[in-house]
Amino acid sequence: MLNIKPLIYILGIFLSILTVFMFIPMVFSVYYAEETIADFIISSIITGSAAILLIQSSDTKAVELNIRDMFFLTSMTWFVISLFAALPFTFYHGISYTDAFFETMSGVTTTGSTVLSGLDTTDHSILIWRSLLQWFGGIGFIVMAVAVLPFLNVGGMRLFRTESSDWSDKSTPRTQHLAKYLFQVYVMLTLLCILAYNLAGMSWFEAINHAMTTLSTGGFSTSDASMAHFSPAAHWVGIIFMLAGGLPLLMFVQSIRLRDMSIWNDQQVKGFLLFVTLVSVTLAIWLSIHKTIPFMDALRLSSFNVISVVTTTGFGLTDYQAWGAVSGIVFLFLMLVGGCSGSTAGGIKIFRFQIAFAVMRQQLKQQFHPHASFTETYNSHRIRDDIVRSMVTFFILIFLTIISLSILLVLCGLDPVTGFTGAITAVANVGPGLGPIIGPAGNFSSLPDAAKWLLSIGMLLGRLEILTIAVLFHPQFWRY
Repeated sequence: MLNIKPLIYILGIFLSILTVFMFIPMVFSVYYAEETIADFIISSIITGSAAILLIQSSDTKAVELNIRDMFFLTSMTWFVISLFAALPFTFYHGISYTDAFFETMSGVTTTGSTVLSGLDTTDHSILIWRSLLQWFGGIGFIVMAVAVLPFLNVGGMRLFRTESSDWSDKSTPRTQHLAKYLFQVYVMLTLLCILAYNLAGMSWFEAINHAMTTLSTGGFSTSDASMAHFSPAAHWVGIIFMLAGGLPLLMFVQSIRLRDMSIWNDQQVKGFLLFVTLVSVTLAIWLSIHKTIPFMDALRLSSFNVISVVTTTGFGLTDYQAWGAVSGIVFLFLMLVGGCSGSTAGGIKIFRFQIAFAVMRQQLKQQFHPHASFTETYNSHRIRDDIVRSMVTFFILIFLTIISLSILLVLCGLDPVTGFTGAITAVANVGPGLGPIIGPAGNFSSLPDAAKWLLSIGMLLGRLEILTIAVLFHPQFWRY
């Protein structure tokens, strides 16, 4: 059975933290003399009241939560936070709760799909709230979970592991220190990004917003034109820091604190950087030849769009669908790739493709030499059978999820291209899809409400890498 009362208590703590963060956009409301201050006051009262009710109605005694509790808590935390974080959008100019929840889920899962338009004239407080949701969604909530739960004797690192179903080693004897280091590095990179964007011509407000959504690989912007609204220098800044967001954050912690640069030799990191470089340069040559664009401009356009999609940031710069049919196929594949494990990026993750190719190589060798024994390694570790089984399970689940979601979206009235790419971009947490409606030049506002709820579920499934939620629906999960 689930330990209901401690779970309610922890959810109450998270809602109380969310209440505090609602005061940040209030400051912007006051500074810019915007009427939205009432929206955030009402939202904070509702959220704070719910937090107090949950905390007071639950058991505060230290209880050791089991793995079943941790999976349930992980899933419920993201869902409940989204329910209440959507309130300011609902009160703002009469946005429907469906649109508000979609925007919020897109924010906290760092997907970047949006139903809002007229961003250039939207109130500053709403824009900063969108960016904050992505910034905290990137790592903030999970870092807080690692930092807070050990005080309650509930094993914060186990929650940290259920946030992602990958098999990378995240264990450490002092989880609170890990949370602190991760948060410090995340803040440091964000501040550097703010400064770089400002030097590239953005105002401080624009730089703050875009830095938060760049490091979190979220992709929300302050302009309908997204990054096309800003200078080429800002595009290069975005390229650098989107890459940083797509790399394992622990790599930066190790490099800075231990002055150990060996992590840069990590097979996943090298594979990721090599992959985006090859694709970017190849597309740049294609653009330079077939679209007669100067090579450096072509390299900027291709690099920005490739890295934006691969890291699942989803910033818009140009409509890459206009580059030709070949580029459309390339970007459809890039939506699924994703960044590194341990980064803020979504997608399948590069390490899974590397392991899949290693297993395929082993199988080919076995075909030529059926009586021989071959062992494949990854980062000097043998690829065990349980790792292969976990990876195969993930691949099957993600493609079944995309296919099922695509069918449901088409049944909601969407055309096949919009339905299929919408499912991919939701589950992979990319942001834009393909086609005239939800492509890089469009948004999701015209979709029916049922489709928006289905896509919101897809975003949550993708952010928690499906297995974390899928296990909740297995009968054996509830049996003991």
